[in-house]
Amino acid sequence: MATTLFKFCKPFAIPIRIQTTTKRSLIIRTCLTSSSSSQPRVPSYKLWLYNTMSKDKQEFKPKVEGKVGMYVCGVTAYDLSHIGHARVYVTFDLLYRYLRHFGYQVCYVRNFTDVDDKIIARANELGEDPISLSRRYCEEFQRDMVYLHCLPPCFEPRVSDHMLQIIDMIKQILNNGYAYRIDGDVYFNIDKFPEYGRLSGRKLEDNRAGERVAVDSRKKNPADFALWKSAKEGEPFWESPWGPGRPGWHIECSAMSAAYLGYSFDIHGGGVDLVFPHHENEIAQSCAACNQSNISYWIHNGFVTVDSEKMSKSLGNFFTIRQVIDLYHPLALRLFLMGTHYRSPINYSDVQLESASDRIFYIYQTLHDCENVLSQNDVAIRVGSVPHDIACCADSFQDIFMSAMSDDLLTPVVLAAMSEPLKTINDLLHTRKGKKQELRIESLTALEKIIRNVLTVLGMMPQSYSEVLQQLREKALKRARITEDQVLKKIEERTAARRNKEFEKSDAIRKDLAVVGIALMDSADGTTWRPAVPLALQEQQLSPM
Repeated sequence: MATTLFKFCKPFAIPIRIQTTTKRSLIIRTCLTSSSSSQPRVPSYKLWLYNTMSKDKQEFKPKVEGKVGMYVCGVTAYDLSHIGHARVYVTFDLLYRYLRHFGYQVCYVRNFTDVDDKIIARANELGEDPISLSRRYCEEFQRDMVYLHCLPPCFEPRVSDHMLQIIDMIKQILNNGYAYRIDGDVYFNIDKFPEYGRLSGRKLEDNRAGERVAVDSRKKNPADFALWKSAKEGEPFWESPWGPGRPGWHIECSAMSAAYLGYSFDIHGGGVDLVFPHHENEIAQSCAACNQSNISYWIHNGFVTVDSEKMSKSLGNFFTIRQVIDLYHPLALRLFLMGTHYRSPINYSDVQLESASDRIFYIYQTLHDCENVLSQNDVAIRVGSVPHDIACCADSFQDIFMSAMSDDLLTPVVLAAMSEPLKTINDLLHTRKGKKQELRIESLTALEKIIRNVLTVLGMMPQSYSEVLQQLREKALKRARITEDQVLKKIEERTAARRNKEFEKSDAIRKDLAVVGIALMDSADGTTWRPAVPLALQEQQLSPM
């Protein structure tokens, strides 16, 4: 920490405009006045999270007992969001959900950058007002988050609404001697902050100019970064003590996080690409503005590659969320993202999405069948009525879920462990007689309940199993470039071939459909179809999720 002593630093006082007619207002009010979760605190488990600052896992201890402040850097709104964004916000939605499940009252803040060089360049390209363009893409991003079952944060501040707070913070940094003015620009003086590099591990002499910022020979150190940029012709600007201009990228998040959570809060998150320079610069700015600035846990998710190559537009392997969910169900994308631990790199490929789609079809079909059976039987579970082996299965899954999630959100372990209760449900559903038939309904009820609870925390619980199953079928037909009528006609042809003992023809029809990802299921009631991983991709499948 810099040696200069400052007065006690309080969060900025800002007017919060809350719409009274939207669900957002209810969410904000809930966040500020009461616990977001109806779940009791879970004292037998301790939550451990990997802290980028300390480079190890640490037990999570909030600054205020029972309450958590979390800030996650949001998108720069100039285009549709891509699958890298999806990974970031699914990761922190998962953390948000689990903290609430753990019994914490969480104030989750995720910003929008709606003032930036990229936005201005795109607006000029389209002949559109930059603020209007960014507003449109903010709305598109929010739609993507709904598709991915990401809960809305308590606050979603936008840079354009917080210029007073940003200017106030820059003033404080200047007053404390950590910045300097050049004409109408204001730069952070990196040499004044000797602890720069704590988060990323970089030394001052290793820093490079040009990280999302133009090289400027006027700067004292090439690594100094802009707090305020003087206005350029044709660009949006705001008045300031240093003349008209707009803020630098890094100061925006420092000011908005302080505005909503204060200078000292629990969790700051984002993608690993933000560790340097963005989060490193945020730390420097916030400490320069307030010597009591302290964020307990810095959490970052890993990169997304596509077919084992870095995702980029120039390589032609750049996919937006919309492009992916046009062919795959959004919950398949969410499951895929949770199938790898959030800190590890994840490789996006068709085979991975096909595998995820196949997996969620199995999960929801099993639960749909279970729901149908339970709806026909109104049985209350009596204490001790669930067979011992079923109770052990449910308890084991619950324990694995809590243990894995409490160990830095080990979602792959949870997803793998779900196989056992799902298999047991299927065994019970197809039991018609014998010992297992006893207390069958009680067993199904107990297992369905624990799986439903886990899916809810994972953000994977749909409103309707049947609706999602139908959507999965429709996506599979679209990928196969075939209609359901054509599939049903093929089933009729195959049925006729089997009746005529033309087994080679029957097998050929089955294989032709399997090649495009349509599996035929024979039963005493006839033949039905379901989506499946296309034959061409099955050989490429990795181990099950």
